[in-house]
Amino acid sequence: MSEVLSQNEIDNLLKALNSGEIDVDVMKDGNDASVKNYDFKRPSKFSKEHLRTLELIFDYYGRLLSTNLPVYLRRNVQVNVAYSESVTFSEFSNSLGNPSILSIIKFNPLPGDIIINLTSNLGFAMVDRLLGGPGKAMDKIRDFSEIEINILEKLLVVSMQLLREPWKNVIEINPVLDRIETNPQFAQIIAPNEMIAIVTLNIKIGDVEGFMNVALPFLTIETVIDNLNTKFWFSNMTSFSEEVYNEYIEGMLKRVDVPLKCLLGKSNVTVADFTNLSVGDIIRLDTNIESALEVYVGNIKKFTAVAGASNDKYAVKVTSVIREEE
Repeated sequence: MSEVLSQNEIDNLLKALNSGEIDVDVMKDGNDASVKNYDFKRPSKFSKEHLRTLELIFDYYGRLLSTNLPVYLRRNVQVNVAYSESVTFSEFSNSLGNPSILSIIKFNPLPGDIIINLTSNLGFAMVDRLLGGPGKAMDKIRDFSEIEINILEKLLVVSMQLLREPWKNVIEINPVLDRIETNPQFAQIIAPNEMIAIVTLNIKIGDVEGFMNVALPFLTIETVIDNLNTKFWFSNMTSFSEEVYNEYIEGMLKRVDVPLKCLLGKSNVTVADFTNLSVGDIIRLDTNIESALEVYVGNIKKFTAVAGASNDKYAVKVTSVIREEE
């Protein structure tokens, strides 16, 4: 309802109009409401606040990646958020290269799927590194083989599971890898005109640099879209005590696979004797049954042990720990 003017205000207004202090045309222009064009093909479903919160979530995710991936790749990994934007799914899929790594992930308990896309140069560098190479990208672009996809799958599952922690402040998720595609045409998870939020991470593995794109459809995160604000996200952040943090790091270290070997002894034999070895032959070593054996973790001598048997199997019993200062 419009504000009712008093008689004094009416008189003053008429007086100002008669004296020319107020222009009627200016008053009319000032009352016109500003009109903005609305594109129904690109509905604005993600606000700047939503995208800003997603950047915070994936900045945390990037730190987890840079901490965990070196365990498998044995190379320094740097991850940072490049940018975020809201586009249609068709614009996203048309911008992808072929081939590229497309992980289709069920974002349980939320409905629908999300996509984590890795550029091909990062994929080939990871495969090369996991197979013991220097971790270089392919000079010539080609399709990924089934063996290479299977090799990458373990690393992609690890990367996917790291999403749990950053999203904990919004919702407890249980991501499950549905499938891996290398052709964007086979990764149509929603209608082409549906809106998605894209968060792009810049990843550097040694000297190889590329992008990871995370596509989050609005239909998938619609039920928690109100929680995607910085105030809600920071208010739900839980601060770990030093004791809990140490337990978390210890749990991560326990899941790391390390090679373990025991050196029984050494011997010098001729090439002729070596080629003529057969089952049952005896090789004389430079140690005896009472000698302390050296146990290596990786390439580091870490324990001493004595030889023996356990449950009808050969075994060694650790007798001492070799400290770093020793």
